[in-house]
Parts: sequence; structure tokens; C-alpha cells
Amino acid sequence: MTDLSHTDDAGKARMVDVGAKAPQRRVARAEGLIELAAAAVELVRANQLKKGDVLTVAQIAGIQAAKRTAELIPLCHPLTLDHVQVRLEVVDAGVRAVSEVACVGRTGVEMEALTAVSVALLTVYDMCKAVDKSMRITQIVLTEKTKSDVES
Repeated sequence: MTDLSHTDDAGKARMVDVGAKAPQRRVARAEGLIELAAAAVELVRANQLKKGDVLTVAQIAGIQAAKRTAELIPLCHPLTLDHVQVRLEVVDAGVRAVSEVACVGRTGVEMEALTAVSVALLTVYDMCKAVDKSMRITQIVLTEKTKSDVES
């Protein structure tokens, strides 16, 4: 492992220089789950939590997080995102979050997709913590990443 992309010759962290790469259409998708007690699932499903509409607030938090990923993850490049979608769904086990992020750029958007899901689920945690002490965020995974040439 002598050719690590995020370290310099002295082993110090560095941001990768992507300036010579051609811009491409980049898309990434991620998902994750927050496990909730059955009573909390029903409160979310019925929109009865005192903090408000959990799914909408978490969706907006996930979108905002994707847009600010470079501020949170030190070696991520700041990207101009063309598309961010975060969907939350109540399932029997809790709430599943799915994100899709896209841009035309020189580096991928997988960190933005993962950050969107992570922050959306953290928001669900925050909004449900008064009614569920057993929550568990799990299964956060990058499900797809693609890149394709763009027409000039």
C-alpha cells in the first residue's frame, strides 16, 4: 500500500488533486436503517411525536447534509450538486433512509450520499429519543455509484 491517494510522500494527509480529470456525470446511492421499538414506529407512522413531522424534518436534514459534506469530512472536495434526493420510509423495524446524489464533476458523490443517509437517520434518532431508548442506527451502505461521460 505505497500508493495511497490521500497521503503525500511524507505520509501526511492531503486532498487528492483531481484537476486533470475530465468532468463526468457522477451518481451515488446509499441507504440505512434506524431500528425503533414498535411503539415509536407507530408514533412516527401516525405523525404523533411532539417534535413534529419526523420524516419531513429528517428528509430536509439529509438534503442539507449532502450539500455540506465537504465541511464535515476533511478531505472531501466541495462539489456543486445537481441533484439530492432523500426518501424516508416507515418499515416494521423502524425507518429506512435512501439517498441519491448527482453532479457533473471530477470526483464522485458517494460521501455526499452516505452523509445524507447518516444525518437523516441521526435526525430521526434525535426526534424519537424521548420515546425510545433502544434505537439503533444500522446498515448504512453505499448501494451504487456510477460515472459516465457527458456530452460537450
